[in-house]
Amino acid sequence: MNIQLLQSLLTDVKNSKVEVDQALQQLRALPFQEVEGFARLDHHRSLRCGFPEVVFGEGKTPEHLIKITARLLENSEKVLITRLSPDVYLQIQAQMPADGVYDAHARLYKINRSSEELVPGILVLSAGTSDIAVAEEAAQTAELAGNQVERIYDVGVAGLHRLLAHTHRLQAATVIVVVAGMDGALPSVVAGLVNVPVIAVPTSIGYGASFGGVAALLTMLNSCASGISVVNIDNGFGAGYLASIINQQSVHL
Repeated sequence: MNIQLLQSLLTDVKNSKVEVDQALQQLRALPFQEVEGFARLDHHRSLRCGFPEVVFGEGKTPEHLIKITARLLENSEKVLITRLSPDVYLQIQAQMPADGVYDAHARLYKINRSSEELVPGILVLSAGTSDIAVAEEAAQTAELAGNQVERIYDVGVAGLHRLLAHTHRLQAATVIVVVAGMDGALPSVVAGLVNVPVIAVPTSIGYGASFGGVAALLTMLNSCASGISVVNIDNGFGAGYLASIINQQSVHL
């Protein structure tokens, strides 16, 4: 953080040289913090985007993850690390904050020291139980972003009656995240039942001809149902983040 710039800006506001709105605009673009030459942390992302910078854990060393987490907590009440493998978590567990929570299935590590009121409205569906890891990445991301999240799992199109039993819950949601591998058909079915945004998440679950999720991705992109947006393969985080943005807008309507 550029302390001199911040102090100068506060002085200008105090002396009425800068309006509060102008000051906020300048704060949105304050510099990042360098961490020992290996990372540049954007502490003002929450001011610009409404959520702190998220750490992609895959490929990072245990030492880097520990230092990044400590620096983020100096400026934020929330920390989220995605794609953190159980092996790496075991290496860093003793040196991480005691209030951190790790989900090995979703490969998420999170800290939440906020007391904000959660906004209801997000529903996360999974086609099968094999899709739950990605669905949980979406659900827990949205929860950390300040939303109440409902879950309905294992309601794929191979047994459509399982989904239709929850029609009232589908129609009560503000935004729905639908996670599916194999043929990837579930988002189209859901979008035909509701009048709210549907975020489709293809997963890499399936046999050889699913091509690691490409088949599900193409199905979702080519859906004949309206109101569907599609994120990348296995990108539960992206879906949860987008769902939060949509759901939070409902508060201001």
